[in-house]
Amino acid sequence: MRPAWSLQRRAGPNGKPPGPGGTVVHHDTSIVTWGLLLFVACLVAIVTRRLGLPYAIGLVVAGIGLALVGADRGATLTPEIIFTFLLPPLVFEAALNLEWSHVRREAPLVLSIAFVGTLLSALVVAAGMHWLIGWSWQAALLFGALIAATDPVSVIAMMKEQRAEERLRFLMEAESLVNDGAAAVLFTLVAGWIAGAATGPGAIGLALVTTVGGGVLCGLAVAGGLLLVAGRSDDHLVELTLTMLAAYGSFLLAERLGVSGVLATLAAGVFLGNYGQGRGLTDYGSEAMLRFWSYAAFLANSVVFLLIGTREAAQPVRGYLLAASVAVVLVLAGRIAAVYPIAALFRRSRLALPRATQHLLFWGGLRGALALALALATPPGLPERAALISVAFVVVAFSIFVQGLTVPRLLRRAGLVAGD
Repeated sequence: MRPAWSLQRRAGPNGKPPGPGGTVVHHDTSIVTWGLLLFVACLVAIVTRRLGLPYAIGLVVAGIGLALVGADRGATLTPEIIFTFLLPPLVFEAALNLEWSHVRREAPLVLSIAFVGTLLSALVVAAGMHWLIGWSWQAALLFGALIAATDPVSVIAMMKEQRAEERLRFLMEAESLVNDGAAAVLFTLVAGWIAGAATGPGAIGLALVTTVGGGVLCGLAVAGGLLLVAGRSDDHLVELTLTMLAAYGSFLLAERLGVSGVLATLAAGVFLGNYGQGRGLTDYGSEAMLRFWSYAAFLANSVVFLLIGTREAAQPVRGYLLAASVAVVLVLAGRIAAVYPIAALFRRSRLALPRATQHLLFWGGLRGALALALALATPPGLPERAALISVAFVVVAFSIFVQGLTVPRLLRRAGLVAGD
């Protein structure tokens, strides 16, 4: 993706670059588009708060409207934008607020749903798309993997906005963050299988350990190293800059090493949130860090949902409505398989889940930007690629509009809103 402004060498009429050295400043109108998106996001935030509507839904509707009037030129949803710019701040900000005591206590339940549940969900969706719609196993398994993980962007935004009860909020946020790594492993394995890579039990086990363990270690190493540097300064601006390097640096380094960037940023955020505040960071720096990343998450949320809306408006889905309808049902069935059987395994333990919490974990498992990024990253040579992308967009639209609109009511009816 070309930046909104850049230094470029541009040829003149005689084929030679104009001016001394041939370097000119080229200003792209897309910078105006990005400014418009942020202004629209502010208006949507004001309106949705007054109307009591979910912010994310208002943004998607606004994005569709911008696309219909042609005001979205120069801004489009791509895997690079999501993974490189938008996902790290969202994951990092959420991780900063995950208390280690909660992580340690809920780890068996969260990891079971995130890993075993993701696998079960992916298999349910893949089998259904193969046998009911006739997709090849390659396309069906890719789709099952990318659509299995609940999206951190959507879930975290919803849980914050609706002020969900503490344990439910923690479970949904932590599970959505961790099972992203699990889905990425599945997606990578299927893509490797399509490309002819070895996918025996040993290779699968090694990929799982490497991707998950490597991501966590990468995040801890980056955050720990930067925290040591931060401890030598009492300048909160230096501290903020180092946390930004921790968020983006852990993500990009992990992706470069072939391990989970989301888990790396998650580990870095949990580490800094629990061991940086009041220790490696000054009290003022810790407060500034939380405020800064809250704002960064707001910006990232705003952009990603607006871009989902603009892409939804341009997506050709009419020819895939049957496949999309079946996929919506299969995704819900897969989520049932991911939540209820695993919750039953813990019903006699201290981690037992009330029935209402199980229902919210099922229905509140939203899909969003992550699934779309993986769909857009599917191999170009896949025969069902166009159908897969369109179906993914329909599933995400259902998730945001139907599930996203009804989750607040379910939270209130179940008494799972903080303060109720």
